[in-house]
Amino acid sequence: MQNNDITLLNEKVKKASGFVDAIVMETQKVIVGQKNLIERLIIGLLANGHVLLEGVPGLAKTLAVKTLSATINTKFQRLQFTPDMLPADLMGTLIFDQRTSEFKVRKGPIFANLILADEINRSPAKVQSALLEAMQERQVTIGGSTLKLDEPFLVLATQNPIEQEGTYPLPEAQVDRFMLKLKIDYPSKDEELKILKRMANTSTNIDVNQVINPQDIIEARKVVDEIYIDEKIEEYIVDIVDATRNPQAYKLDILKGLIQYGASPRATISLAIVAKAYAFLQGRGYVTPQDVKSVAFDVLRHRVIISYEAEAEEKTSEDIIKVILDEIEVP
Repeated sequence: MQNNDITLLNEKVKKASGFVDAIVMETQKVIVGQKNLIERLIIGLLANGHVLLEGVPGLAKTLAVKTLSATINTKFQRLQFTPDMLPADLMGTLIFDQRTSEFKVRKGPIFANLILADEINRSPAKVQSALLEAMQERQVTIGGSTLKLDEPFLVLATQNPIEQEGTYPLPEAQVDRFMLKLKIDYPSKDEELKILKRMANTSTNIDVNQVINPQDIIEARKVVDEIYIDEKIEEYIVDIVDATRNPQAYKLDILKGLIQYGASPRATISLAIVAKAYAFLQGRGYVTPQDVKSVAFDVLRHRVIISYEAEAEEKTSEDIIKVILDEIEVP
């Protein structure tokens, strides 16, 4: 690509990404710190990919998603998943109309633009499967009718990693449907002091302004698609993902026996799209190797399945990804 083309693309991205600062400013009225979380939620919007948030209770996962949705002029639904939930509670059902003697579709809460699936691992497998089918196909079948979901359609799901009683852990194959998996950590002491000063009263009510509409998101996605990835960086992305399957081909003997299953081609596609969205957030019209490294953990941590041997050595998928990123040659 010519330098002139890159310059024009940079200008186009800077113009199109103006709303990002506005969203961050509005969300930070409510959320203290958690910059990485807010950034990754915006990336999910731009990359048209669903996001799974994992963290212990009380880290503002739900609040962050609700606050983000408040900045967008769109339909938002919060769904509290429970063990007695049925697929019809999510998708909708057929209702018999006695006046016309016909069955009519009553749409469920899934028919919104932003879905907060709170504590997704508390619902049984049938409900999880129904949601994940809607995520993948972007459509719902009720009776004999197939209904398309409106764009943008984004599922932001939360799960609690510490409490297993009364939960139904998501199978690895289903978790793969999420483009990003974010691990939310505790705030720093300074951030926690700010949280205390801002929130420690009985009537906390902070107004968040709507700064964009769904059409802005759809237009921004078109610009993200135009962002340039050099062929060497595409090869770098393929090398990273392939190294999770064949580490010895990259002289990563240290990982021998630690990986049960590597990342799928879906991970390769996701890593490229998310790297583009990350470049968009930085106001750039091209992807750098550092962009790929910055988002690799979020794209791969739930797609690299470790072996029993790795568990015995107290290794995590993140330890494996770190070794791969450190050792694979950067273009």
